Amino acid sequence: MLTMAVLTSVAMTTSPASFANDAYVTLVASRLHDVRQRIAAVPTTFAEPRIVGVTKTFGPEAPEAAWLAGLADIGENYVEELEAKRAALDHLPLTWHYLGALQSNKIARIVAVADVISGVSRTKEIDRIAGASRDVLIDIQVDFTRAPERNGASVDEVADLVEYAASKGVRVRGLMTIAPVGEGAREAFCETRALADGLGLDECSMGMTEDLELAIPAGSTELRLGRALFGSRTVQ
Repeated sequence: MLTMAVLTSVAMTTSPASFANDAYVTLVASRLHDVRQRIAAVPTTFAEPRIVGVTKTFGPEAPEAAWLAGLADIGENYVEELEAKRAALDHLPLTWHYLGALQSNKIARIVAVADVISGVSRTKEIDRIAGASRDVLIDIQVDFTRAPERNGASVDEVADLVEYAASKGVRVRGLMTIAPVGEGAREAFCETRALADGLGLDECSMGMTEDLELAIPAGSTELRLGRALFGSRTVQ
């Protein structure tokens, strides 16, 4: 657990006009400390991945508390929430990640408020991002589940999508995947890293609360964590 001195220091950084009260900031800081302990316990030859705090369904107090606890990257799944939270916290130097499904009619809105767009998997999405008025980074999402309800490109499509994005002037930051549950997770993470390396991409966004111990030794550069930091969601 965090020491009392550290918890007190974190709590005292909350300004009077903030959304997050001191108790909540302290709770998130304690959970972040526990997450970092989990990460440090995983044997790996790769550098420690950054953490993106996923605040879907939580209010602006969650990203604010994450920032006060030491996180600079925040992920959202719904454009409406991203717009509202970025507007409320635009004074903070946060990097905003859009992690949800991309609806063609909302891509312009997403580009307007996201710094990184993960989950890109179709040429028409790249076309819309290229035609928007703001420069963003994207991740190509790789799908290993083959489930119809899942977003993502097949392994065989990834290289062509990266090349297509480059031809449109869209900057590909790396690859992202949501691993299948069970034994296939480790293989999916390793294959995603191998794909990224083969394409000369630096970033592999892979690993969540339940499977970060598998993602880290496979070479994840970014973990997307919600429940581990903010608790269970009461609204879906």
